[in-house]
Amino acid sequence: MKKNRIFTSILAIALVIMAVIAVVITVGLSRTSKEETLEGQAETTDYRLSSKVPSRVMEIRVKEGDFVHQGDTLVVLEAPDIEAKLSQATAAYDAARAMVEKAHNGAREEDIQAAYEMWQKSKAAVEVTEKTFNRVQRLFENGVMAEQKRDEAKAQYDAAIATEKAAKAKYNMAINGARKEDKSLALAQAERAKGAIAEVNSYIKETVLTATADGLVTEIFPEIGELVGTGAPIMNVSVVSDVWFTFNIREDRLKGYSIGTLAEVYIPATDQTIPVRITLMKDVGSFAVWKATKALDDLDLKTFEVQAHPLVPVSGIMSGMSAVLRKGTATGNETGKNCKK
Repeated sequence: MKKNRIFTSILAIALVIMAVIAVVITVGLSRTSKEETLEGQAETTDYRLSSKVPSRVMEIRVKEGDFVHQGDTLVVLEAPDIEAKLSQATAAYDAARAMVEKAHNGAREEDIQAAYEMWQKSKAAVEVTEKTFNRVQRLFENGVMAEQKRDEAKAQYDAAIATEKAAKAKYNMAINGARKEDKSLALAQAERAKGAIAEVNSYIKETVLTATADGLVTEIFPEIGELVGTGAPIMNVSVVSDVWFTFNIREDRLKGYSIGTLAEVYIPATDQTIPVRITLMKDVGSFAVWKATKALDDLDLKTFEVQAHPLVPVSGIMSGMSAVLRKGTATGNETGKNCKK
C-alpha cells in the first residue's frame, strides 16, 4: 500500500514536470512566432490636383469616396483674368502679323508717290535757301549785311539740306521696302505674340482639371464658389492599384530580411495573404533609436524602414490598412488566389 502511494506521488510529480515543460515549449514557440510577425501598414501612390492660376471653383463633379477613371473631369474653374489676357495676346498677335505683311509687301504706290513729292519739294527748298545764302554772303562781305543775318541764312540753308536728305532716304525706303533687319524684327514680334497666346491657352486648359490616373478621391479641400490661389490644393486622389507596404522594424529583428527577400503580408481588414518582395531597407533616423537599458553588453538599436511590394495584382486595399509581415516561402503562384478574396 505504501509503495502504491510513493508510485502515485512520483507519477504526479512527473506529470506536473511534463506539463510545465509543455507550457514552456508552447510559450517559447509563441514568442518565436511573435518575433517573426511584424506590423506595418499599406501605402498607395497619391496625386494632388491644384490650380496653376488664381481662379474660382465653379464645379466639383465628384465627392470623397468616389472612384474615378483617367480622363474624367473632376473640377471646373473660372479665371476671368486669364480670358482677358487671351484677348490682349490675340490683339498683339494680329498687330504683329500686320507689321510682318507690311515689311514684306513694301509701301503702297500712294506712299511712294507722296515720298517722291516730299523729296522734290525738299530739293526745291535747298535751291532757294542756297541762292538766298549766297546773296546774303556777298552783301555781308561788302559790309552791307549784318553778320546775324548771314548766320540766319546759313542755318536755313543747312536745315534745308538735312530735310532733303531725310526725304530722299524715306523715298528710297518706300521704293526698296523694309530692310532685312526690320523684316526679321517684325517676324520675331509675331512669333513672340503667338507664344503668348499659346501660354494663355495652356492656362485656360488648366481650368478644367481631369484625373491623371484611375483612383479613389480621398480629400476635397475647397467648396464651390471659393477662390483658390496658384498651386493651392483642390483634391487628392489615391491610386489604389499601386499598393506597397511599409514596416518600421528594430534592427535586431531584421534577421532573415534583406532587399530581394520573399515574404508574405497578411491584411486583417480584407483577410488577404499577399506574396511580397522586400524592395527597400533604410535607417529612419536617430529619433527612432532604441536605447540600451542594461549596463553591459547591450547596444543602442536603430529602427529601419522596410518596404515590400506585392508580387501579384491586389485589390480592395486602401492606404493606412494594417499589414502583418511574415517570413515565408510563398510565391505568387501559391498565394495569388488568396489576394482576390
